[in-house]
Amino acid sequence: MALKGGSFRGCTKTSPHLGVTKFGAGDFKLIVNLRYDLERSRKWKCCCLGLLAQRAATPVGEEKPNVPGIESSGAIDQVRDKESKGFHKDLNLLPKPLSATDLSCSPSDGSKVRVAYQGLPGAYSEDAALKVYPKCETVPCEEFEVAFKAVELWLVDKAVLPIENSVGGSIHRNYDLLLRHRLHIVGEVRYPANHCLLGLPGVRKEDLKSVVSHPQALDHCELTLSSLGVLRINADDTAGAAQMVATKGVRDVGAIASARAATIYGLDILAERIQDDDDNVTRFLILAREPIIPGTDRPYKTSIVFTLEEGPGVLFKALAVFALRNINLTKIESRPQKQRPLRVVDDSNEGSAKYFDYLFYIDFEASMAEVHAQYALGHLQEFARFIRVLGCYPMDTTS
Repeated sequence: MALKGGSFRGCTKTSPHLGVTKFGAGDFKLIVNLRYDLERSRKWKCCCLGLLAQRAATPVGEEKPNVPGIESSGAIDQVRDKESKGFHKDLNLLPKPLSATDLSCSPSDGSKVRVAYQGLPGAYSEDAALKVYPKCETVPCEEFEVAFKAVELWLVDKAVLPIENSVGGSIHRNYDLLLRHRLHIVGEVRYPANHCLLGLPGVRKEDLKSVVSHPQALDHCELTLSSLGVLRINADDTAGAAQMVATKGVRDVGAIASARAATIYGLDILAERIQDDDDNVTRFLILAREPIIPGTDRPYKTSIVFTLEEGPGVLFKALAVFALRNINLTKIESRPQKQRPLRVVDDSNEGSAKYFDYLFYIDFEASMAEVHAQYALGHLQEFARFIRVLGCYPMDTTS
């Protein structure tokens, strides 16, 4: 049905400031066509810019921990400067990690669950994702925050990220990101570490002069590395260390990584389970855009974050709401509030003490479908300025 020029002009006003004049039906058709061409141009430009950004992107790694007594960039440069010897695997066939500049829409075909993780193929996080979703399509990301954003932008369905290790403790970066982003915890997975010493084919562990890996993995294998008397070199992640050894082809350099990384990068496993603590377990969280409906058919865990009002004994009262209802707390973590990290106790300018305002992260063994858990959170609201439920999800009871 054609739009009459007269009716269109009736709802158009002339504005001397904007330079708009009256126009007819033919002019309206021209404007519609121009808008259509403009939209096509914008989509084409957006697509091209996304591809150019992807090609020009340079990896941005997480901040490297400063571990005393461990050689870092200088030793890595020496390894990288050595002449590379032939490597029989085509690493270009491996998926490239997403970076912050790659976050443009590339929809999945829907045939598989797409799961983001931080690191390169062969990382422990990818092993944890495959433990939960054996047939999933794993998507590597350069940084933890990129994995969060990949879920938010519908590039992937889930993200599997580490939250704590039984030896190294909490991963504080991911606690902060849980509050910054609006994703929901829908599951957890406990993954026991199997640190393997890897080397080029035909190399013996006695031939190694240096070992490269993530600083935490190097710490976990202190006794083995000390007995070998090797130089320790920091890397961004364990899978990246395996890739470096494979691509550089330096025979006296080994890596600490997973057994799966050895298969991916064509390395030999020189020794398995070299960690000092046999019960070295990392707990991973499964994140999604939507929460799951809590039930009572199996053991559930609930994760929350809150801040408290001022006053003596307030933290004790907050924790007591769970003890009064026989609810077991499995994790308590405190993080300073970055918006206002310091507070003055009184109004006096002389000798006034300062302290941090904290966010408290708590995991407790109960489902939000249970009445006593609902009453506990209702009671907690009497002391808290802010409460947010991060997720209610089935517990991982496997070893």
